[in-house]
Amino acid sequence: MSIETIGIVGAGQMGNGIAHVMALAGYEVRLNDISQDSLDAAMARIAKNMERQVARETITSAERDTALGLISTTLKLPDIGATDLIIEAATENEALKKKIFDGLLPHLKPDTILTSNTSSISITRLASGTDRPERFMGFHFMNPVPVMQLVELIRGIATDQETFKTCHDVVDRLGKTAASAEDFPAFIVNRILMPMINEAVYTLYEGVGSVQSIDTSLKLGANHPMGPLELADFIGLDTCLAIMNVLHDGLADTKYRPCPLLTKYVEAGWLGRKSKRGFYDYRGDTPVPTR
Repeated sequence: MSIETIGIVGAGQMGNGIAHVMALAGYEVRLNDISQDSLDAAMARIAKNMERQVARETITSAERDTALGLISTTLKLPDIGATDLIIEAATENEALKKKIFDGLLPHLKPDTILTSNTSSISITRLASGTDRPERFMGFHFMNPVPVMQLVELIRGIATDQETFKTCHDVVDRLGKTAASAEDFPAFIVNRILMPMINEAVYTLYEGVGSVQSIDTSLKLGANHPMGPLELADFIGLDTCLAIMNVLHDGLADTKYRPCPLLTKYVEAGWLGRKSKRGFYDYRGDTPVPTR
C-alpha cells in the first residue's frame, strides 16, 4: 500500500516531532489535538526546529517552506480519519488511547492503517478494540524525533505482513532505521532503559550517591551522553513511572517495582523539564539538583 497522507493524534513533544519528520519526507500531515493552544505551540516548535536545520544547512529554506505547507491542524478527530496512516501520539494512558481509537473508527477508510506511538502498552490489546487488528501496529519513535534515528516497529498478534512492510517503507523514506520488536511490555528500548533509570532513582533513594554523582558516574564511567536522572527529567517522570508500572504489572516481577521516590516526585507534580522541576530544578539559568 502506498502512503501519502498521515494523521497524527496529539501535538505534544512526540506528535509535533513526528509531524516534523513526516512533512520533511514529503507526506501530507494532518495534526490533531484537543487544544488550539497545543496546536499553535506545536506549529511554532516545528517552525523553530526547522529553522535550526536551515541554519545548520541540513535542509534548505525551500525544503522548510514546502514541509511547513504540508502540515495542517485540526481540533476535530474525524478530520484525520480519511488519511492513509494514523499515528496516535497521546499521553501514555491505555484508556485514553482506546478512547481515541474508538472515536476514529467510524471515520476511517477501509484500508487506513492504525498505529500507536506507545512506548510500553500492549499493541495486541489496543488493536483488539478496533475493527482492523490486522492493520494495526506499534510505531514507536524516539525523542527527540527529528534527531533520533531509531523507530521500533511492533507487531500485534494479528498484524499482517503488508501492514508491517508498509510501515517499514515509511521508516525507510524518513531516512531512519527500523527495529522489529515483539509485543511484550515496553518492547526493546524501554525494557532495557527504564529499569536502568529506575535503578538510578533507587541509588538516589538509598543514599548511595547524589543526583550529580549518579549522573556523572554514568556519563563518564559508561560513556552515556546524558546521566540517567537527567534523561528521566527529559523523558518525563510521569512517563517513566507509567512504563515501570506496565513492566511491573505485565511481567509480574518485583525487579520492575517502581522506586517509591519516583512515585513521590510524580505525585508532587515534579515531572522533569516539562514542569520545570524533577531531579533537577530548571527554573533558573542553570539546572540545580532538587535532592
